Amino acid sequence: MKDPYYDRSEISNSDLSELKRQLYGGMEIDPVHAKFGNLIDHMITEPEKVDYFKLTCAGEQMTEGDFKKAEEMKKAFMRDEFASRILPLSDTQKVMINPCQKFDYDIPFTLPVRCKWDLWMPSMGWGGDIKSTSATTQEQFESAVRQFDYDRQRFFYMNIAGSEKDVLIGISKENFRVFKVFIKRGDELWESGQHKCMELAFKYWTMFGDLKNTA
Repeated sequence: MKDPYYDRSEISNSDLSELKRQLYGGMEIDPVHAKFGNLIDHMITEPEKVDYFKLTCAGEQMTEGDFKKAEEMKKAFMRDEFASRILPLSDTQKVMINPCQKFDYDIPFTLPVRCKWDLWMPSMGWGGDIKSTSATTQEQFESAVRQFDYDRQRFFYMNIAGSEKDVLIGISKENFRVFKVFIKRGDELWESGQHKCMELAFKYWTMFGDLKNTA
């Protein structure tokens, strides 16, 4: 069953990614990779949506190989001291919506936005995201953060939540290592994500937004 969150009208980070692809080109998201990423996310954050007997995830059919690999990745996540510590503190798949999110790209404007956190710790006021990755080293994962615009995604989420810090947790599909990239408001990754986000949000606003609302 499709999550009704994805039918909502507010703008998501994925919408900005699609706009970037339309404007500048680039590969479309591989549905096979996306399905596998959803599987490991669900195993960790929404296990009730995973059927180990039918090999399905949120109603989507998977392979036995997918399940075996994802289960090893989940074990790696749970063995990691930091990851296993923040999971029980987190509201998983936490939805946040702001109908009038403020942006500024030389001129101020607003957009209705939404995001869905893998991990949100209400007691701490920050959270993070879980990524499956082909990276086998910390350096490779840090490179992937920029290559795949994870910095933009994290700024987008932090902007909605008003959070001061964030974490990306990568789980390698190759050697099952766990990598962490921490982001603080105002640091270099936050600023690079801010620049990417503001540029695309401004283009979205000028193309699809109502300019009269900002007069």
